[in-house]
Amino acid sequence: MAAMIVPSAAAVVVKTFTLRRRQNRRILCVGWASHLPLSSSFLGGRDPEGILGPPQRGHIARLDLKRQLEKDAVARETFDRQLREEREQRRKRREARVVPETTEGLIEYFLDSEARDIEVEIGRLRPRLNKEFFDHLRVELGQLRFAVNRTTEMEDRLIELEAMQKVLQEGTEAYDKMQTDIVSAKERLMKILQSKDRKSTLLEMVERNELSRSILALLDENIASAISNNQKEAAAFMEDVRSTILKYMTV
Repeated sequence: MAAMIVPSAAAVVVKTFTLRRRQNRRILCVGWASHLPLSSSFLGGRDPEGILGPPQRGHIARLDLKRQLEKDAVARETFDRQLREEREQRRKRREARVVPETTEGLIEYFLDSEARDIEVEIGRLRPRLNKEFFDHLRVELGQLRFAVNRTTEMEDRLIELEAMQKVLQEGTEAYDKMQTDIVSAKERLMKILQSKDRKSTLLEMVERNELSRSILALLDENIASAISNNQKEAAAFMEDVRSTILKYMTV
């Protein structure tokens, strides 16, 4: 059976910015499928309002659609490749950074981190984001808030630290919850996979409200891993388990 792995976070493409250099976020959309021909034939004949016009018919229309789909497939592959390259570049850049040993240095480290890397950095440095760290941050925030002669630089610093405090507090809470959910999902999934009476096991888990989407997500990751490693029997077995779980979740 394929090795158990943890679901990875979805990649999000955003404009580069850090907590220190505040810029507006901008989602970059990809128009690889925005120019597909909209017609009732393309949508399988489902156009009850008749707003897409008459269906396209004939040999030329089919050839045009085929060429369009081929172009879109190439565009999608190009986009996926660019995403992979960008993720690899970000990974190398993160690994090249030196994590400071002091709390003061760690604060500056997070302020200089790109926003899209914050989630990864929180997971990597979670042990350092402890009571001592947040106490130190609160002390500096208090000093800035109650400073008698506050300069523009101090105002900027206050805004940056307040934003960072919120991001890191919410991020650590979400990370801890995710870790708990993953551990529980792994334990419950192993219980299902190893059960000799899967139906009884699932019924018991339904009664205790232990079936969740986290289990399905974890199972999907393992199915994908088995397929990529050409473990067809393991993948088929887990696909069957997934279908069974889904039936009980919709009861």
